[in-house]
Amino acid sequence: MGRRGYPPEFRRKVLNLLEAGRTATELARILDISIQTIYNWRRQDRIDRGLEPGLTSGEKAELAAAKRRIAELEVELQATRRAIELVREVVPPKDGSRPSR
Repeated sequence: MGRRGYPPEFRRKVLNLLEAGRTATELARILDISIQTIYNWRRQDRIDRGLEPGLTSGEKAELAAAKRRIAELEVELQATRRAIELVREVVPPKDGSRPSR
């Protein structure tokens, strides 16, 4: 994986400069960052403050953690299913017992 973005303190300073009257174009040029990045930060800040609809930063982080956990559980489930298949190949069923579903 690559770089994980800019530190939160840097983002806050950029947003403070925007609120103080600097333009996004000017800040993008001076700080050598994408103007779209600045617009994205501003929009997320407005969502976090309840000024625009959308997922807050906390909700996004929670959703990402849940998706990671689901992926981990799916891998564990697949490994368990494969282990059951291997055991069934080696251990014959008992006489008179019905096969499980």
